[in-house]
Amino acid sequence: MKELTTIANLAEIIGAIIVIGGVGFAIIQIRIFSRQRLEAAAIEVIRSWQSPEFTRASSIIQQLPDSISSAKLRAHSSDCEIKAMIIGNTFESFGVMVYRRIVPLALIDQLVGGATVQLWRKLAVWVEETRKERSHEFFYEWFQWLAERLQEQPGFNMLEGAYLKYRKWTP
Repeated sequence: MKELTTIANLAEIIGAIIVIGGVGFAIIQIRIFSRQRLEAAAIEVIRSWQSPEFTRASSIIQQLPDSISSAKLRAHSSDCEIKAMIIGNTFESFGVMVYRRIVPLALIDQLVGGATVQLWRKLAVWVEETRKERSHEFFYEWFQWLAERLQEQPGFNMLEGAYLKYRKWTP
């Protein structure tokens, strides 16, 4: 009888150890999955940022003056507004991904933060005028939201590049 009690106690201990091990394993797997999801999202941001279409659009829009009006943007070239829309659509997607916490704001800041704010400065007046022209208050709302959130970040500084900001970083 005593042996059965000892065996039952050992079985309970072994069962508890297995449950604790299972919970530990599950926690590790969840962390690995979260990391993989973050990396996949980062890769998607990089892909859309590095597409030839976006690169051409960005190159053209970056040459424009800040706060360009709709009329001046359209007069610049026949496809300039299309290029602005490529930029807007891309950053609109990034803004939604940040808002839904698919991609951390800090990651967007490090990958494309300065460019986001710079391109928003170029296109902000065009966006506002287009919203009025089309009676569409939501036109590039997430692009604007993203640029504003980036500028609110502590330490956000478009005058200091990563090569200076992180110069003391070591692997």
